[in-house]
Amino acid sequence: MRHRPSSAALALVVATLATTLAAPPSSASPGGTGATVVASAPAADPAADPAADPGTAVLVRATDALYGGRAARGDRRPDATLALRDLFLARARLGEIGERFAGGLLARPTDGDQDPYADGYSARQRQRCGTKVCVHWVTRTEDRASDAWVDTTLRVMGKVWKHHVRTLGYRAPAPDGRRGGNALFDVYLKDLGGKGVYGYCAPERKVPGQAEQASGFCVLDNDFAREQFGRRPLETLRVTAAHEFFHAIQFAYDFGEDPWLLESTATWIEGRFAARVDDNRIYLPYGQLGRPGTSLDLYEPSGYAHYGNWTFWEFLAARLGPDVVRDVWWRAGTGGRMPDEYSTQALRRVLADHGGLRRRFAAYAAGNTMPGRTYPEGRAYPAAPVTARRVTAARPRVRLAPRIDHLSSRSVRLRPGRSLARGWRLQVRIDGPDGVRSPAAYLTVERADGSVQRRPVRLDRTGAGRVRAVFGRRAVRTVTITLANASTRVTCDTGTSLACQGSPLDDRARFRVTAVAVRR
Repeated sequence: MRHRPSSAALALVVATLATTLAAPPSSASPGGTGATVVASAPAADPAADPAADPGTAVLVRATDALYGGRAARGDRRPDATLALRDLFLARARLGEIGERFAGGLLARPTDGDQDPYADGYSARQRQRCGTKVCVHWVTRTEDRASDAWVDTTLRVMGKVWKHHVRTLGYRAPAPDGRRGGNALFDVYLKDLGGKGVYGYCAPERKVPGQAEQASGFCVLDNDFAREQFGRRPLETLRVTAAHEFFHAIQFAYDFGEDPWLLESTATWIEGRFAARVDDNRIYLPYGQLGRPGTSLDLYEPSGYAHYGNWTFWEFLAARLGPDVVRDVWWRAGTGGRMPDEYSTQALRRVLADHGGLRRRFAAYAAGNTMPGRTYPEGRAYPAAPVTARRVTAARPRVRLAPRIDHLSSRSVRLRPGRSLARGWRLQVRIDGPDGVRSPAAYLTVERADGSVQRRPVRLDRTGAGRVRAVFGRRAVRTVTITLANASTRVTCDTGTSLACQGSPLDDRARFRVTAVAVRR
């Protein structure tokens, strides 16, 4: 058996690289043409600070993702697919030593001596193929898989391919040049559960003539044992295969695309393929259902917002059809007739034909305050938090002046007191930022009979708007006013984990809302 370096040994190698690598800062262009820099990645060794060097930082992150160095200290491990994607982006500028180390982390399990640091097989591999996918496995060592599980994995992967490529119409993964022995897509089975990893896909070779497209391969756990993953093995396989294979598809559009788009859409599509498993619900408290004040395009290297925001795509797909997600990827990707666009730029362009991002995002934010009335399975979802106020005849006026970041929202829910029995109306005045900053507002009225009425509030070019609603207690339970900042204006390439690694131009936008109960 070939020797496997420990996590501590790998961390030492990375710490050593920190003293030898001198990579220049990343310079990503719209559409994701540069490396994603995670400046917050902690050092593998307190004596060395890889975060001071972008190239070393991505090496640290990839090592932690595959070997659990950070998890061993009690921190959340980085996402393996995104960490390897970032390493693939940075590889060309790491220098000879760094490039060699990166090649080991990005290697296939069957790459033998070319895989000195990562997850290579230490026993002879076997291979079984369907019409689109080949599954590779071994029968010895901790990576061994049973024939029955190989058959199950091959069957599920065939169904995932059919669902993503044939049914939903996405591009197939880019050809890999027969790297796995033939032209089919390759999936490798390994014991990943002990490291807290479900599976990952890695970009491998750029497509000739397409600078941002790449082929790839996937690695999945060799049995998805319940004692490691907490649910039935087949269920875990289905959601993981759907999620990770979609990353391989994304690499065929634009492997350098913004991380929030990669992860939120992959989490969305796993729910489309394995709807009864409902694994993606565990992330809802971390997305905009749980944190509406956190920007939609945020990728959290140490958090889960990008997973929880799959609901945005579900909201759009339920109203515009699932093709809207594919349309965004087509505009964000390369190889089509349109120019390469970064994530929110592509989203804004696609929604321009469907009422506009401003209107759709405000409706989404308002709908999240009542998920049971918004999503088919929404009764099982947490409702977005609101600021609650009771309005009475003695205190008929409510004023709020929140500051709201880009692609986020704030909602206030007003409830008529007993003194407002009947014959009352609510007058609402909104003063938001000017129209260039894309303010939006939505009104949701929950009537006493249980019905719900929703409508956008028209804001003029200065951001001002007015709306009235019935507010008598016998007619209305609550009135909710949702204020949304739908701005996507940004200065790109500033090293953030937002869209196009940019700095937003319209964060902390001031909204003022005044609501007054008056007799009709």
